Amino acid sequence: MKKELTRQQYLDLYYYMRLNRAVEDTMVKLFRQNKIVGGLYSSLGQEAVSVGSAYALEKKDWLAPMIRNIGALLVKGVPPRDIFMQHMAKYDSPTKGKDGTSHFGDLDNLHIVSPISMLGDLIPVMTGVAMAGRYLGQKIVAMTWIGDGGSSTGVFHEGLNFAATQKAPFVLILENNLWAYSTPVRRQVPLENLADRAKAYGIDSYIVDGNDVVAMYSTAKEAVTRARAGEGPILIEAKTFRRLGHAQHDPAEYVPKEMRAHWEARDPIALYEKYLTSEKLLDAKSKKEIDEKLETLLAAEREFAENSPMPPAELAEEGVYCTGDDCHKIRAKWERPVAEVTPPKSSVEAVWTVPGFGRGKGSGGANAPIHFGDTPAEAEESATEGKPAAKIAVKAAAKKTVEAAPARASRKARR
Repeated sequence: MKKELTRQQYLDLYYYMRLNRAVEDTMVKLFRQNKIVGGLYSSLGQEAVSVGSAYALEKKDWLAPMIRNIGALLVKGVPPRDIFMQHMAKYDSPTKGKDGTSHFGDLDNLHIVSPISMLGDLIPVMTGVAMAGRYLGQKIVAMTWIGDGGSSTGVFHEGLNFAATQKAPFVLILENNLWAYSTPVRRQVPLENLADRAKAYGIDSYIVDGNDVVAMYSTAKEAVTRARAGEGPILIEAKTFRRLGHAQHDPAEYVPKEMRAHWEARDPIALYEKYLTSEKLLDAKSKKEIDEKLETLLAAEREFAENSPMPPAELAEEGVYCTGDDCHKIRAKWERPVAEVTPPKSSVEAVWTVPGFGRGKGSGGANAPIHFGDTPAEAEESATEGKPAAKIAVKAAAKKTVEAAPARASRKARR
């Protein structure tokens, strides 16, 4: 780890990783008390990836998390109570209890796009967000995450190719945590480095130790800066490890004990705390203050979440479909003259003008006759014989009918 941040930035990274783990530890307790509705997915051992990458974004930038990116939500400003209530399906949750896990967003203030369960689909979505920001003149960067298994989906490749051709200001964090549910990477992909997949689309990539939060932040910061400067999308492969199963129901007995022990010894928070102490950035007093701050915060946030009511039954039929202003009043925020991207009025006649279809040149150089629905065929002059094109077409059709008649008769005789 290189000493390249301010003391406050170093401590921010430490605080958010600690908060990430404390929030998840609290939710494990709620899950075991049967207060969590649905699944619970842990990011134990991967906190540095979410925190380090999200910390590299500016307030105006956009992100879309996956199920193990709670740390990114916390960095963006989501309070722990919202995460608790969302998992508990409470009325005061961001979705009023209508969805679970981290499936919520904040388009107007925090610039968070709700996760999509179909892995990889967030890549083209966030590419579109990045392009929209450029169109509006906002100078934003969009970021999302994908796992090693998700990098084998078709939409991963389609979305990355789309981002590359559009040179979108987009950063993709590929969390290689060595397991796609119960399938090891070596059985999924014939590559040592998943970052090599970026080469196919002509975009740059980085490989970083996902358990080193400073390295994660520094790499993401460089990628974000380059994307914002117009260099196009960038992929970052963060090598890390998923220390628990896919979800709470999965004991992950398929993971070799030696592998688990190796990565437990590389716990990102323990490593970082050791570094901060050695660099005299964190002492016993500062650590105690952070411990007390987290304990006080989590107790208050959990109490608020548990006291929030369940949603009333009549709410089930509300907000199912968005019909406009009664749903939200989000509008495009222009930061450039609209005239810059508005086509000027043209005095040139459009190429295609026939109602319902249009007109155009045929292969012979003349205007081709149009046959479309109720639109009558045009009697254009043939370029070669000076005869109406429509009549030529009729005669040709009649000739084919006459020639085909003997063949049909012959087939009928053979029957």
